[in-house]
Amino acid sequence: MTTPTEKTAPTESSAAVRETAATGIAERVAAVARVAQEHLERTDRDAVFPEHALQEMRRTGLLGLLVPAEHGGCGGTLTDLVDAAMALGRVDMSVAMIFAMHCQQSEAIIRYAAAPLREELLARLAAGDLYLASVTTERGKGGHLFRSYAPLRETDDTLEVDRVAPIVTGGTAADGFLITMRSPHATADHHVSLVYAHRHQLRVEGSGDWCPMGMRASHSLPLTLTGTIPGHQVIGEHGAFHRIAQYVFGPLAHIGWSAAWLGTAAGALSRVLRLLRDPAGRKSFDLGSQLLMTRLSRARQRLDTVHALLRRTEALVAGGADLADTSSQLLLNSLKITAAEECYRAVDELIDAVGLRHGYLQDSPTRLEKTLRDLRSAALNYSNDRLHLADGQLCLLDPDVRFA
Repeated sequence: MTTPTEKTAPTESSAAVRETAATGIAERVAAVARVAQEHLERTDRDAVFPEHALQEMRRTGLLGLLVPAEHGGCGGTLTDLVDAAMALGRVDMSVAMIFAMHCQQSEAIIRYAAAPLREELLARLAAGDLYLASVTTERGKGGHLFRSYAPLRETDDTLEVDRVAPIVTGGTAADGFLITMRSPHATADHHVSLVYAHRHQLRVEGSGDWCPMGMRASHSLPLTLTGTIPGHQVIGEHGAFHRIAQYVFGPLAHIGWSAAWLGTAAGALSRVLRLLRDPAGRKSFDLGSQLLMTRLSRARQRLDTVHALLRRTEALVAGGADLADTSSQLLLNSLKITAAEECYRAVDELIDAVGLRHGYLQDSPTRLEKTLRDLRSAALNYSNDRLHLADGQLCLLDPDVRFA
C-alpha cells in the first residue's frame, strides 16, 4: 500500500491491469473465506487458532496483499485491505481480525524497514512464509501504545529481547514478531523502538488458557519472548515508534478492525434477510409487522453509517493527508468508536427482531449468538473510553471544528 503524492488519471491499460489485479485478490480472499467457513464451528467451539485459514492465506499469497508487485506480492491497496477484511468478516471475525492485523504489521515493514531486512522480509511475505504477530501490549501501562517499560538492551551489534505481553493475537502460530520495547539509552518511557524478530531467534513461551466470550479463534494468549537479534532488525530508527504508530499502526488498525466488524455485522444482517425471504422462514415471521420492518431499517442504517465513515477515512489515508493533523486524528478515532458501537448495536437489534429461536440459540443459521459475542470485543479492543478521552483533548485544539 503506497500513499500517493500526486494524482493522475489512470490510462485505459492501467485501469485494466488494476481490474485484473483486483479480481485476482478477490479470488484469493474467497478461497480463504471458504476454508474459514469449513472450520468455523470447530475453531469457535474449541477456541483454537484457524490454522487451515492461515494455510490458505499462505497458499494463495494473500499474506503478501500489501507487498509491492516488484517484490512478488499482490501490490494491493488500502481499498483491497478494506474489501478483504469485510469479506472475511462476513464468515469469521477472528479470521478477519487476524488478517487485518497481519497487514498492519507488514505495512510497517514495507514503509519503515531498511535494507537488507526489508528485502528479506518482503520476499518471505510474498511467498506466504511469514505470518506476523504484534507484541505491543504490556503489563502496567494500561493500553498506552506509545509507552514501554521493557528495556531493549544493546550490546555491540546485537539487541537483547526480554518481553512479556499479556495478549498476543496469533502468537502461537506466528513466524515473526514486531515488538515494541523501551529504546536503548532512553530517558523516558515514551522513547520506544519497534524491532522485528524471527521465531527461531526467540524462545517463545505461552501461558494460561484462552477461553474468551467471543473472538475465540484469535487465540490471544500471553507470551514471554526472550532472545538475541541482530542490531539491524530495528524497524525505523530507535525511539521512532511514535511516528510508525501515527502513520501506520493507528490508521491501519482502526480501518482494518472497522472493516472486519462491518463485514461481521453485514454478514449477520444478510443471513437474517435470507431467512426472512426464504419460503419456509416466512411462515415463522410476520413480514407485515411494522416493528420488524423498523428494526431491519435501523440495523441497515447503522451499517450504512459505518460504511460511509469507513470509506471516507480510507480515502483520507490513501490520499496522503497529514495524519498528525487534529481533524485527521479525530476522524480515525471516530471511525473506530462508531464502528465498534454501531456494528454491535445493529446485531443486538437483529436479535430482538427475530426473537429467541434465531437470535439467541447457537444452532440458528443466522449465527447471531456468535456474532454478538465477537462484536462485544470491539469496544474493548483499544478501549473506546480511552479514545473518547483523547478525542476530548483533541477537540480543544480545534475550536473552529474543522472536518477532515
